[in-house]
Amino acid sequence: MSEDEIIAFTGALPGVVAYTADAGGGAPEIAWGDTFFFHDPDGDSPRRMPFATLVTKDYPGFDTESDLDRPGVFRLNVAVGRTVFEQLMGYPPAAHQGRHARFDYTVTDLLLPHPCYAAQGWVCVLNPARNTGEQARSLLAGARARAVRRPRRA
Repeated sequence: MSEDEIIAFTGALPGVVAYTADAGGGAPEIAWGDTFFFHDPDGDSPRRMPFATLVTKDYPGFDTESDLDRPGVFRLNVAVGRTVFEQLMGYPPAAHQGRHARFDYTVTDLLLPHPCYAAQGWVCVLNPARNTGEQARSLLAGARARAVRRPRRA
């Protein structure tokens, strides 16, 4: 799956807004080029927490373990929640800290716990392809469904 395919697939899910950060939108420069997916069926809610993101570069001093500054590498991040995270990873999100070092976060086309947000129930895939493409689509649809069930903030 390419970045454009992920944006098209996720953006076509009912009620989803895909926002690619840029200078015109007031996003911080470090986020420019990254895409954030929100459930916002009316297109008018304050965007607080995305259910998925597409990140194209490292965030120095914070999120560098995936080495996203390599040419052509991007990372799809999905908020799957505690239950699905445990089903996928075999342990609850709260137990990730003790397992963090077991993972190579630079591997492509492999479902991994998110290097920074695993404890919050996030997973990721670098450059989803043959091994993870369909799973990525399923996880995105599930994350969108979870976002639908969350109460809207006023």
